[in-house]
Amino acid sequence: MMAIGARPSPDAATISAATSAALRTLDANLDTFGDRYPADTTTGNRYPLRAPAGGQPQGGNVGWTTSFWPGMLWLAYDLTGEERYRCAGLTHVRSFAARVANRIDLDTHDLGFLYTLACVLPARRVGDASARQAALAAADHLMTRVLEPAGIIQAWGDLRDPRQRGRTIIDSLMNTPLLYWASHTTGDGRYAAAAHRHSSRLRRHLLRPDGTTFHTFYWDPDTGAPLRGETEQGRTDDSCWARGQAWGIYGFSLNHRHTGDPTLLAAGQTCADHFLTRLPDDQVPYWDLEFTTGNGQERDSSAAAIAVCGLIELADNLTDTMRADHYRAAAGRILRSLIDHYAASRHPDSNALILHGVYDKPKGIGVDEGNLWGDYFYLEALVRVTDPGWTSPW
Repeated sequence: MMAIGARPSPDAATISAATSAALRTLDANLDTFGDRYPADTTTGNRYPLRAPAGGQPQGGNVGWTTSFWPGMLWLAYDLTGEERYRCAGLTHVRSFAARVANRIDLDTHDLGFLYTLACVLPARRVGDASARQAALAAADHLMTRVLEPAGIIQAWGDLRDPRQRGRTIIDSLMNTPLLYWASHTTGDGRYAAAAHRHSSRLRRHLLRPDGTTFHTFYWDPDTGAPLRGETEQGRTDDSCWARGQAWGIYGFSLNHRHTGDPTLLAAGQTCADHFLTRLPDDQVPYWDLEFTTGNGQERDSSAAAIAVCGLIELADNLTDTMRADHYRAAAGRILRSLIDHYAASRHPDSNALILHGVYDKPKGIGVDEGNLWGDYFYLEALVRVTDPGWTSPW
């Protein structure tokens, strides 16, 4: 895409128009997908139904991204109060309850993403008892992934898998809110204690001295000793994967909100400051922050959308009003660029909310496409700026 000059924050009319366009796309997708699930990413800018996998049919609830679809429905309910969005969001609770009860594709820390949006949200918004029960069951399962003595939550795979044993990733900072919620709703402090310890370990070892982050890090599962950082989706082990840095902004800030730990707030600021220095002119990063100008590299609009939400969360946690205003202004500039140049509403054949995202460039997956998490966090960003008093699901 052509670079454009940095723009001011979007005004109310721009936000309203962008939100209306997003809701129109959401309505069309509700007719198409209903209680089934789109694929992780678009193909040729359109989401197909999720492919059959793990013994589940086409459009089945498998993988780490399915909750972003009902999550968007609950955001639409928050925006409009319309009953149809509430009913549509609730239709997914049964699927998520069955998934955790039948142990379908649960070998992942992404239970936090999955059950915060699909079940904690309806439990909070409308008091749905089955959603609460499913979310607590997911939190209990997530606790089985805490590895002692390292005190970290293993990211992926069977806990006996030697390749995955002792691995965590920066995305996991967004999965801990499920555990904080579980402690809040049950009064059992074990969940929150595990989440806080995990986030503290990531602060000490995934956040590098220069303000960049490792995507993934290994601990010795027997001794708990920190071993090494690597990447799965970044350019190199020592580069800085853009979406991971955005997860750091948002994730460290969220963990601070739940714990009051000032070191986590400082980590969020460190991630934000580096991220903002690596943005190109149009404020949307390339897929790895190693790149700041062209070179034929793709942007990752999803990293930008996550960063907008993270910067607003970070600002909301700061007592330094000048710093808070700095981060809010940066969030506004990024959001303006997403609205003006990445929103899929200008592409009538697309059923995404934003385009030009990257899932996994090294593996050639979802490159220069829309993706479900990018759409979700773009809509969350619009909700945040529309309603500064909005109650976060995280």
